[in-house]
Amino acid sequence: MSQTAIRTAPETAVSERDMANAIRALAMDAVQKANSGHPGMPMGMADVATVLFNRFIAIDPSNPRWPDRDRFVLSAGHGSMLQYALHYLLGYDDMPIEQLQSFRQLGSRTAGHPEYGHALGIETTTGPLGQGISTAVGMALAERMLAARHGDDLVDHHTYVIAGDGCLQEGISHEAIDLAGHLKLDRLIVFWDDNSISIDGPTSLSTSMNQPARFEAAGWHVQSIDGHDAEAIAEAIENARQSDRPSLIACKTLIGKGAPNLQGSEKTHGAPLGDAEIAATRENIGWSSAPFDVPADILDAWRGIAARGQAKRRIWEQRLDGSPQREAFETAIAGELPDAFFEALDAFRKEHFEKATKVATRKASEMALGAINTATDLTVGGSADLTHSNLTITKGMNRVAPSDYAGSYIHYGIREHGMAAAMNGIALHGGFVPYGGTFLCFADYARGAMRLSALMGQRVIYVMTHDSIGLGEDGPTHQPVEHLAMLRATPNLNLFRPADIIETAECWELALKSKDRPSVLVLSRQNLPMLRQAHTDENRSARGAYVLRETDGLRAATLIATGSEVEIAVAAAEKLQAEHGLAAAVVSMPCWELFEEQDADYRKSVLGSAPRVAVEAAARLGWDRWIGDNGAFVGMTGFGASAPAPDLYRHFNITPEAVADAARRLII
Repeated sequence: MSQTAIRTAPETAVSERDMANAIRALAMDAVQKANSGHPGMPMGMADVATVLFNRFIAIDPSNPRWPDRDRFVLSAGHGSMLQYALHYLLGYDDMPIEQLQSFRQLGSRTAGHPEYGHALGIETTTGPLGQGISTAVGMALAERMLAARHGDDLVDHHTYVIAGDGCLQEGISHEAIDLAGHLKLDRLIVFWDDNSISIDGPTSLSTSMNQPARFEAAGWHVQSIDGHDAEAIAEAIENARQSDRPSLIACKTLIGKGAPNLQGSEKTHGAPLGDAEIAATRENIGWSSAPFDVPADILDAWRGIAARGQAKRRIWEQRLDGSPQREAFETAIAGELPDAFFEALDAFRKEHFEKATKVATRKASEMALGAINTATDLTVGGSADLTHSNLTITKGMNRVAPSDYAGSYIHYGIREHGMAAAMNGIALHGGFVPYGGTFLCFADYARGAMRLSALMGQRVIYVMTHDSIGLGEDGPTHQPVEHLAMLRATPNLNLFRPADIIETAECWELALKSKDRPSVLVLSRQNLPMLRQAHTDENRSARGAYVLRETDGLRAATLIATGSEVEIAVAAAEKLQAEHGLAAAVVSMPCWELFEEQDADYRKSVLGSAPRVAVEAAARLGWDRWIGDNGAFVGMTGFGASAPAPDLYRHFNITPEAVADAARRLII
């Protein structure tokens, strides 16, 4: 260890040992009452958490959204009683003792894992292991980027993470720590609960990884300490705060610390200790209080932390009041789009309607982003090493580099899952709207974090290009078939598959306006014609689906399509009219989810009562809800193949002729 001056504990009537034992008692009592949960980690990491909160962390429970607060992420989310105990002890308004007594029960804020939005002060949802530490990388990056724009007087806080062996064994952690080390995110400090235990037993059953060496190889500052030695913990935190790199503090701990017969055993990991062991633990740690009862002097010591945080927040507010950056900073934190954004997209749509611009929708996205990124500073772009395939960078965007965070474009590397988690962290932190690109088929690799984007209701935008067999020669490994259905099945997520440059601009507008959910823009590699017959100020994609081409009289059929297949539906309608005298309407359906939100009358007016044919170069799953029991579907029934795109569409019979034939069979 270095000779860094150790930050001493504030003078109180009780010791940090007593404060930590309050966490242990509350954790074991709540798990026992629920007959469900994980007491071992909270008991083992109670000393680390106590020193961190008592001596270092800057938070204010009376104003939990204070922008310059330190972020605390419990990546080992199964140990959620650690967080809930802290919140009760600190005095969060929504965490009275009754919430701890209702741990894991229906309607309580004390869910089995910390859930963002369920309780104040929970910075991110951390159920799936590895997501917390990876999301924290995005938070730490957002902190540095916001400081580069608005100054350290307004933005200078740390992101603290408690992670376990599960977090570090999950593959996403490798992506995250590599990115954090490369970018030198020095405000990120991770405490590893190094207790050598997992659910099955000793971690030696399944791993021999030297975790400190792994972090060192990724460019982190690494320390190893006794996780039950308060002064060693404090010195390590002080050292980490002075480092110019992200820090790992490996805390050697005993899982279930204090339980005399079970500590150090996997038996404390995911099950109640039992009445007898709890009684023995109380005696062992000198805790005589009844279940859920914390002595007043210990509670006062914890509430003192909240009072000190409130004082720090008020000092920061004084700096904000006097800062020339105040208006710009508050605008960024609010995340509101300026009028110039809407004006730019209106002008963009009008221009390209008049030009009848024919481009791939990935190119249309790049062009729309050029207007968007000029009109607002909120957007932060990036790609998982596919920048010039996803077309996610625009003129004037500078890259974010190690120790240089003034740019607005992030090279995430070949780390789709890490990118998605980091974007969640950027969005949760505030000040930016992140978007990031990869190929649609690699949504599989990003899926865990994408699901959390939806679960947490975050405005994260996924730019997924190469959306079908239309990508051509790269073959079936890169040609998504089932991915649209998978993403459409995800609650609280909007999937947009625009048909042309006009719809692409409209979908970008809708994605950026959707503050309570993520969006996926699914974009083509092949060129697509501009399909609108008239320019309107209305964003026609906003209702999810609309009649692109209506018939003069009664419809003989309704052809429904998305993305690159809308062009095919239009050609099929023209063929039906020209060759068979059959009038078919064409419906473009860029967003199922928004269409579902429309009233029944509107949906009926769009879908009509005539037989329906859907066409999409993907699996049928989900389409029957729109075409009905007697409808037809033209699309994929298996995986793709390697060939030029036009050959593939013919080979798989996704053609105007096939759509017209399907309609004729329904009509006749």
